Amino acid sequence: METFLNNALALCGLLAFCITLPGTLELLLLTIGATHPKRRPPAGGKRDLRLAIVIPAHDEASLIGRCVGSVIASARPAGSCEAAGSCETIVVADNCTDQTAAIARQAGARVIVRENADLRGKGYALRMAFDVLLEEGFEAFLIVDADSILSANLVTEVKHRLAAGAAAVQCRYRISNHDASMRTRLMDLAFLAFNVMRLKGRSGWGLSAGILGNGFGLRRETLTRVPWEASSIVEDLEYHLRLVDARERVDFINEATVYGETPATGGSARVQRSRWEGGRLRMAREWAPKLAAEIARGKWRLTEPLLELLLLPLAYHVLLLLFALVMMPYPFREWALAALLLVVLHVTWAASLGGQLWKNAAALLAAPFYIFWKMSTVISVLSASRRNAGWARTARDSQEP
Repeated sequence: METFLNNALALCGLLAFCITLPGTLELLLLTIGATHPKRRPPAGGKRDLRLAIVIPAHDEASLIGRCVGSVIASARPAGSCEAAGSCETIVVADNCTDQTAAIARQAGARVIVRENADLRGKGYALRMAFDVLLEEGFEAFLIVDADSILSANLVTEVKHRLAAGAAAVQCRYRISNHDASMRTRLMDLAFLAFNVMRLKGRSGWGLSAGILGNGFGLRRETLTRVPWEASSIVEDLEYHLRLVDARERVDFINEATVYGETPATGGSARVQRSRWEGGRLRMAREWAPKLAAEIARGKWRLTEPLLELLLLPLAYHVLLLLFALVMMPYPFREWALAALLLVVLHVTWAASLGGQLWKNAAALLAAPFYIFWKMSTVISVLSASRRNAGWARTARDSQEP
């Protein structure tokens, strides 16, 4: 009986090792990459690109005016849109049942109304916008979510990089309401790790930084070479995989930030996280075999995107490592300890990138509760991964019952 138990534990240890190995290698790669010296941005192009700032929106009447105002304010400094027709703010009101379109127009945006009950979602809204605006001769595009606030320099930085020849760019993406609750503070810390630290690490190695769905820019030529055909709930990840497969690279703009809202309490946070992580799991099922096959043919540049797909959400990654540390025999226990120390280093470093280090460090004390909360979403994540979820607006906390 004792032999059987030892063999069972060893098998579980081997399974935990195999599941966490890609994620640990990814975290190690990106943590080392983040130590590389900051790359100097290329000199801006002499010609001013005609930029469309696209804001896809579904029933965002409460926040769309603020977003449009922030976009217009960011486009003013340093003459970033001083040439006539150089910038235009365009809201795609997708299947809206409220006053989103009217409020956006009043705030100063042009509005494209989209009605399609069958094809619903941000990906479809962006596809329509790109089709229309490419025909109108726009040379570059900046995509911003409807609940966002832009740093004052964001439009200037995006235009500078795209004019310098970047195929695509991604700005920092953080949470605007990070002080609303302990959960939002932890989410901001997660965003610093996922949306800043990892992009900084990829940039350090000269890899494509990734697209986060908010605050990313594309040149006209990029959309021509790699048409926008992403329609899943994680359309950003889907399109980035297509870009990497086509040998295109996304540059990271560490100097500019877009801030978006996240639910502070209640069931909205559970729904939002389940949809995102379910979508990522679906992309992993669809793309991991393709990437592995391409790597086997010698396309080593696809190794990092594959590792990124196979990295579990950190809460699940940590739980597996803790299980191995407590229950598994040598050498899996030592592996788990080393991998956990790497996670601590990675997250602590990420916390230092956002300022307010002590507040972020204090938030880490609540991380065990967050991990157990994440475990309660496993079933809904698996359910979300089995379907191509449509556009369902996340309710704000003030709108919850």
